[in-house]
Amino acid sequence: MRPPLQPGDLVGIASKGQPQIGLLISFKGSRAIVRLSGAQREQLIACRELTILQKRPLLAISENHLPNNKDIRSHTLAGRDLIAGWRILAYETRTSKKTALALTFPDLADLLLSSDDPLHIGALWLWLNGDQPLFRRRRDQMVEARTPKDVQQIRLVRRNQKRRNKQRLGHIALLKQQSTLSTRQWNSLPSSLQKILQRLIYLADCTEHELLADREAVDLLNEIEVGISSKHLVHWLIEKGWRSPHILKGLQGTIWSKQFNNEVQAQAEQLICEHRDLICSNNTQRQDLTNLKAYTLDDAKTQEVDDAISLEIKQGKSWIWIHIADPAFLININSPLDNEAKNRATSLYLSDGVRPMIPLCLAKDVLSLRAGSKCATLSVAVVLEDEGSIAEVRIVRGWISPRYRLTYEDGDELIELEPPEDEDLAILAKLLKSRQKWRQRQGALQLEQAEGRFYVENEQPDLRIVEPSPSRQLISEAMILMGAVIADFGKQHDLPLPYRSQAPSELPTTSELNQLTFGPIRNSAIKRCLSRGVLGTRPMPHFSLGLSAYVQASSPIRRYSDLLAHRQVVAQLEQQQPLSEHCLMQYLDALNTPLKQAQQITREDQYLWQQVWFMNHRDQYWPAYFLRWLKHQDQLALVHVEQMAMDFVCMIKVQRDPLPGHPLTMTVLSVDPTNNQLQLIAK
Repeated sequence: MRPPLQPGDLVGIASKGQPQIGLLISFKGSRAIVRLSGAQREQLIACRELTILQKRPLLAISENHLPNNKDIRSHTLAGRDLIAGWRILAYETRTSKKTALALTFPDLADLLLSSDDPLHIGALWLWLNGDQPLFRRRRDQMVEARTPKDVQQIRLVRRNQKRRNKQRLGHIALLKQQSTLSTRQWNSLPSSLQKILQRLIYLADCTEHELLADREAVDLLNEIEVGISSKHLVHWLIEKGWRSPHILKGLQGTIWSKQFNNEVQAQAEQLICEHRDLICSNNTQRQDLTNLKAYTLDDAKTQEVDDAISLEIKQGKSWIWIHIADPAFLININSPLDNEAKNRATSLYLSDGVRPMIPLCLAKDVLSLRAGSKCATLSVAVVLEDEGSIAEVRIVRGWISPRYRLTYEDGDELIELEPPEDEDLAILAKLLKSRQKWRQRQGALQLEQAEGRFYVENEQPDLRIVEPSPSRQLISEAMILMGAVIADFGKQHDLPLPYRSQAPSELPTTSELNQLTFGPIRNSAIKRCLSRGVLGTRPMPHFSLGLSAYVQASSPIRRYSDLLAHRQVVAQLEQQQPLSEHCLMQYLDALNTPLKQAQQITREDQYLWQQVWFMNHRDQYWPAYFLRWLKHQDQLALVHVEQMAMDFVCMIKVQRDPLPGHPLTMTVLSVDPTNNQLQLIAK
């Protein structure tokens, strides 16, 4: 039985995993007043939490002579005596016919210690309540020896834990090294640690609050001595090779940074499976145009092929057919796929690839105009007058089967050579050239010039320059013609459409323009005067295009406003109820934010890779031309570099204020892509 507590007893407390010793002073009800070792004042402790370590008759010390905690913790017990005592008690337990033998703590101390010094007693109490394998303290505060089997198991667990701790120290040392991790080194990490590291990669793009809320991640950062902030985490991830140093901050957290959810992916895959049945169905509202020789012209790496052109000579008339992919054929309005496309508003074209509006598995497959496949289209047929105005128009939902998928280089060759067996493109180019001249007579601006753009592979930017070419001009004019026809159709039927307009602008005078070199220098002076385009539901003139009304309708796979235009036209053609003007305006208003966001991200993307490219070419010099001042007081100006076909913000260091077209030499003053810094200077 447990002996009763008395004032003067040396007692032990083991609450909350912190074993201590103290001197029992007196009682206060069911509690005892205890002077704890090292404490400044007496404490009230429930009697049930106290264990008698020594009775007063055996103790001839006062509260001032209690051993301090430091001495107790530093005192070393004789290991041989502890093991010998355990063996004796374990043997007696095994040979006893009763239940396991148990001792009070004072009896255990008599068995294991050769001294009744309170220092030794206190050390034994701390050892008993510590991580030792030999004895177990029961709830009734009696102590019994663990079985040999239990001791063996505990020791095995400890050896394994020690081995794991040693391995973890090695892993932590590996993570602390200022170098990247190889695939072999990564695979050597335990899966639990890999999961935490993967969370850290994810948390680098989250808020500080989300990072701090992940306790395991924070603990690991402390172990590897990385600062607990997104900035420090990003720097460390870059150092380890787990994050690109060239991350678009504007892209992070946006809808284009996320994968399509499972519901959207499932619908896309379902539509691919259903497509064969749909094209085989007897759709009387769709015209069979598969007899036409349809061409698609795109860049070699284009995946979403959404337009094609054909020539049809019929009864002495040359019909220009413009075929646009018809995603409304498969995608129902307000379906999960449609809502996702609406939220994205547009495909996002970045230097390292496309972030599509519609899952690529669908967009580049059954929605695209694939050579040799039967494809659903919204097709426009136009006959032009000799001077380029529109004489006749047809708008139909059709089936086509593109015969050729051509690159722009292929198209240029066919236009130039005009082979007798394949002269359609050359004829179309002449017809659409007359259309272009007609628009110019209506006031359209001719601002074609070479354009430079950065593309990225393996974290390295490559500058590609796209020159105006006959096939690119052909497709551009065909798409403008498509937009004009759809806009006229909307005006004729009082149909709300996403009209794009541009207010008239006061351009430089002819004499002023004649003083400027034709090309980028003159174009820059003109562009400076132009007003921003406007998206609305009513037809208005488009100044730059020279049209009384215009609707973008050539890319419904890549632009949601184009898909809206298709649905409105189809509803009118098939005598269904189109969206009201108010409802259409609500759709367009919802598109405004993601479209602006996409534009900002695209600019940030190109600027980032400009910095990286100039970092790799910071010792070079480029001929440049002055365009105009941006901040005269800061000597900041816009210059054009013909070799790169791009305009740049540049610091100008010249004796006199330059005029547009003044030749300069540009170089890099400073560049730091990590901190988003680029300074160019021209003299």
